[in-house]
Amino acid sequence: MTHSPIAPEAADLSGIRGYLFDLDGVLTPTAVVHMHAWSRLFTPFLEAHGAKPYSDDDYFAYIDGKPRYDGVRSLLASRGIVVDEGEVTDAATADTVHGLGNRKNDAFNATLAEEGVAAYPASVAFLDAVTRAGARVAVVSSSKNAPSVLAAAGLAERFEVVVDGAVAARDGLPGKPEPDTFERAAELLGLDTAECAVVEDAESGVKAGAAGEFGIVIGVDRGVGRDALRELGADVIVDELDELIPAVERAAAASGTASAGTAASDVPPNPTDSPAPSTREEPA
Repeated sequence: MTHSPIAPEAADLSGIRGYLFDLDGVLTPTAVVHMHAWSRLFTPFLEAHGAKPYSDDDYFAYIDGKPRYDGVRSLLASRGIVVDEGEVTDAATADTVHGLGNRKNDAFNATLAEEGVAAYPASVAFLDAVTRAGARVAVVSSSKNAPSVLAAAGLAERFEVVVDGAVAARDGLPGKPEPDTFERAAELLGLDTAECAVVEDAESGVKAGAAGEFGIVIGVDRGVGRDALRELGADVIVDELDELIPAVERAAAASGTASAGTAASDVPPNPTDSPAPSTREEPA
């Protein structure tokens, strides 16, 4: 059944008390860094195996939003290539699932160190608006390196709850497209899932939001395409998150929870029981 998303100007956010943000492609343009890293990994690898060349379409179809080793498995399966699983400790030179994933991780971290990363201005404006409105916020990322990306973008202090790939692995939570990591973030915020908005740009992330009992799924079109986001279950689709600021302010005014002049420091803090981030490792 075709899903009919709501126009941003018509969005009703009155029942939303928490926003669960994906990181790459939603808050920061690190998705571009990931795309380049995956291309550097698979372009020569696929050529050496005589397989169909790697393209950006492969990133969106098989990799985007998934934990890193799952991305490796998915891309290899699309080409009918079978390699040994190996171990997490495999060297980046090993042609195993874990070795290839570790090789991609090296490429990502090198690019991040060289180029840095800046948050999307429109996303920061939206983050400011929802915190002014009294909403609580969390980051939900497949990346095990989310804390360092948040720090590089100057956003680390904005999020006390970060459910990343390290937390998912530690707690045995299935990754996106399952909704479990978003549900865990809502729990840590002390909110019901129905009170939370999922904010995603990846196919697997939008699927995860649609699979759970969340109040609304906001799709940010960074390349997946509006048709795909709609079919996957996004309730609202935007090019930039600041398109939803009027809806946030309208909901806040109607509920009386905050005023336009409320400072972010006046907003009740998020719970502090967020699991501590661990290994500096980057998946998809």
